[in-house]
Amino acid sequence: MKKLIEIKNVVKTFDKQVVLKGISLDIYENEFVTLLGPSGCGKTTLLRIIAGFLDPTEGQVIMDGEDIAKIPAYKRDVNTVFQHYALFPHLDVYDNIAFGLNIKKMPKDIIDQKVMRMISLVGLEGFEHRDVSRMSGGQQQRVAIARALVNEPRVLLLDESLSALDKNLRKEMQLELKEIQREVGITFVFVTHDQEEALTMSDKIVIMKDGEIEQIGTPLQVYNEPINEYCARFIGDSNIIDAVMKKDRLVSFDDHDYACVDYGFEENEAVDVVIRPEDIDIVPRNTGLLNGEVKSVLFKGVHYEVIAETASGTSKTVTMHVTGPQDVENEEAHEKISAMSFYMDPEDVESLTDSEVIARANAQAWNDKDENISLSHIKYDVKPEEGVYPCVFATEAGTEIRINIKVVKPKAVEDTANEESIQAFDFYKTVDDIKESIALDTDLIRWADAYAWDTEDNSRVEIWDVKYDFDDENITEGDYTITFSTQGRELKIETTDTTEVGARIGLKWNPEDIHVMRKMG
Repeated sequence: MKKLIEIKNVVKTFDKQVVLKGISLDIYENEFVTLLGPSGCGKTTLLRIIAGFLDPTEGQVIMDGEDIAKIPAYKRDVNTVFQHYALFPHLDVYDNIAFGLNIKKMPKDIIDQKVMRMISLVGLEGFEHRDVSRMSGGQQQRVAIARALVNEPRVLLLDESLSALDKNLRKEMQLELKEIQREVGITFVFVTHDQEEALTMSDKIVIMKDGEIEQIGTPLQVYNEPINEYCARFIGDSNIIDAVMKKDRLVSFDDHDYACVDYGFEENEAVDVVIRPEDIDIVPRNTGLLNGEVKSVLFKGVHYEVIAETASGTSKTVTMHVTGPQDVENEEAHEKISAMSFYMDPEDVESLTDSEVIARANAQAWNDKDENISLSHIKYDVKPEEGVYPCVFATEAGTEIRINIKVVKPKAVEDTANEESIQAFDFYKTVDDIKESIALDTDLIRWADAYAWDTEDNSRVEIWDVKYDFDDENITEGDYTITFSTQGRELKIETTDTTEVGARIGLKWNPEDIHVMRKMG
């Protein structure tokens, strides 16, 4: 194919903000090219530079060997279909399509031939004199495409021109647009953030991020061989796994080695692995490459989306001391008071306040009418070192209760494989506290001050699972173990086979189903 457009080191800045960072791209004759990326990645800016609506700050835009960067838009052999079509509301379908030809003062018989051919091409026979404002979105888009194509440009630019349509019409127009491109035989450059549109219509996909091109390839190439994690996640559903490339065609993750077809990496290089959900098969337990437990099953119409946990997360187990009512009664004052002992970290002692002590101890007082009474006296002397420190809460009438504040250094559990740590404290609660909890898992995390973090960057990691073996509605006094866990390794699987939540299964794939990618950055 002949090279039609060469974009060479194009830079574009707005108010000192660099939007395009040295873009280089070749576009060929009769090619359907899609610029794909999230909002703000620079794809529309690049399209407008090709169209001539923006000038590049640096770089060249070459068409047929000529630098057109300084040629105005109306002199370029390029037409644009905008996101909202920009039709002329005072003109009917025929006159909208004929507008550019009339500007060129072509003979009326030639204009009529060209317009009627375009109306036939886009399937609008019988709509020649229809008011465009009374047409559907799909029909308006056909008019906009016909108006652009009737001028016979070398390149048609489409700026997210399907985004205003509903889902079913958008799918229909994807196929029609590709068929129109084949019929007229010109180059289409299409901007979208929709991966399905890109895969459906394109000959070549250009994936963009933060003003740079991440990957260029056919739909099959960018789907099966993404260059990095960003591209893998942007095109299709992906299972992305931290791994180590032991040697050519052998990759390791979750303490197991797996055959693959990739090579050219350093030995023991840290890499990312992508396995597409449709490439994983569910097999009987202990007959696949690894085992897992089904966490969720979602019916998607033509297949089931199964989430299977294949490796546990980082866990920490603590003891919950459950007691009976801790009320202390003052009959003379007609008052009651209650509070619970609690554990805390030495690092938190210096910032400890009365209100926090009340909250941690769940301290409260009330009269025989169940009206709350202020805790006017709080006495404690806690030091930032391990030990047991007494604390007294009292009302103005002298109703008081004594508890212990237990300062202990947290013992974090570190999981080097998951690059995570988790910590939590033992804690005290009454039977009523447990029974009255509306969201028990959330309360247990809060009561235990459970916390998990990423050991690489210290960012917070969500506690995904809370396990215990008691019936919260029938709990009695005693000690109970609570285990807090982060999310383990979970794989998404797309299958037509039915399975149930909780099923213990095996999973397998072929070596060619693993794609190894270099780490970003």
